[in-house]
Amino acid sequence: MTPARRLLPGFAGAVHLPGDAGYEEHRRPLFTPIDQRPALVAEATSAQDVRAAVVAARDAGLTLAVQATGHGTHAPCDGGLLLRTSHMGGVLLDPRRRVARVGPGARWGQVITAAEPFGLAPVSGSHAGVGVTGYTLGGGLGWLSRAYGFAADSVLRAQVVTADGRLVTADPGSHPDLYWALRGGGGNFGVVTSLEFRLHPVARVFTGAACFPVERADEMLAFYRDWITGLPDELSTALSLTSMPEDPQVPPPVRGRRVVQLKVLYAGSADQGRRLLRPLWRAAGPALTEDFHTLPYAGASMGGIAPGQVELLRELPDSAIAAITGVAGPDDGPAVEIRHWGGAMGRPSPDAGPAGHRTTRLSVIADAGSAVLADALRAHTSGGAFLNFLHDPTRTAQAYTAADHRRLSAVKRRYDPDNTFGVTHNIPPSSRGEVARPVGAGYGAAAGRRAAPGQAQP
Repeated sequence: MTPARRLLPGFAGAVHLPGDAGYEEHRRPLFTPIDQRPALVAEATSAQDVRAAVVAARDAGLTLAVQATGHGTHAPCDGGLLLRTSHMGGVLLDPRRRVARVGPGARWGQVITAAEPFGLAPVSGSHAGVGVTGYTLGGGLGWLSRAYGFAADSVLRAQVVTADGRLVTADPGSHPDLYWALRGGGGNFGVVTSLEFRLHPVARVFTGAACFPVERADEMLAFYRDWITGLPDELSTALSLTSMPEDPQVPPPVRGRRVVQLKVLYAGSADQGRRLLRPLWRAAGPALTEDFHTLPYAGASMGGIAPGQVELLRELPDSAIAAITGVAGPDDGPAVEIRHWGGAMGRPSPDAGPAGHRTTRLSVIADAGSAVLADALRAHTSGGAFLNFLHDPTRTAQAYTAADHRRLSAVKRRYDPDNTFGVTHNIPPSSRGEVARPVGAGYGAAAGRRAAPGQAQP
């Protein structure tokens, strides 16, 4: 038996050590400058594998990091145990209940494809390849979020391996404090081995994009700021100042040109969608190009700007507009997207989790950091961050209100007092004098009894 197998008794998945053929491939996350070098990489195939890896890392004193698709990896796991869950990618649907259950390696494209025949859709990410679980635990801002809230708001229950090796179910009636924390608290509280969430009755959408001359950017943004007030929740929009590529497939009027691009997804009819959008054309003048269609939600390809810099705004005064167009102006500069929030995201249920800053009205996302832009927007920002967009782990606390962060720290102490799940956007456990505020029925029972490592708790 190899040393890795002795460390991981009962682990059925593949294990890769430095020098092994699969090590270089499996140690790397996606789209990140991190060049991590774990002591071993373990590929879980089941909840039992996850439990074996968590217990083994704890007993051996190894740092533990969890990686599914690798999109949200922002802290390296050097010299530790990297647990990969990408092979646990199953998707099950109950169309009658409008519910999906997925493994931690599932991607949104799988869920969208499975839900489409039933006229259902999840609050998914902008790209089909994004992993469901990491996106949802970080809050999950999608093009259906104005209508249905953050992806975390749709979570019904989760099966979780905790730091002491227990496999527990977190829902409103069992471990409700953990259930609350998972819905926006990221990967701080355990390894999710299955996630169950609501699907929504969205079969077809009116969607597409239009491009306008960038010279009209100031006027468009000023009008957009006022126009979004009172829009129906079913309409999601964003304005981008961006350079179109020099590509033969790009229409000649915008090829290689700096433009203002309007992106739209409306969960309603084309006629009503066009009526809602018409005022923008009156303000901006004729579009250079426009391409709108009614099609299945599965066919909507919305994309998005890679977030190099993100600011959450309470308002968009003229001075902020001038800063945005000054940095991303008519000649060159970073791509910048201004996106409308609000709607159901700002009307959480009484038991909603800590996902997001719900008073955010607009986000400004740039594909490259700009100190000029940050300084100009500072007076109008909420001072917060959004976990899914956050690259800097030192700013994790800014993704939450102060009260939610204190409560998350207290829940962390209950479920992971030694900070086993610390290689992430980390929320450290609170000190002994702080306690989590009780939430829901059954909290006391869950708190008062601690199962032995490896022992399942109902």
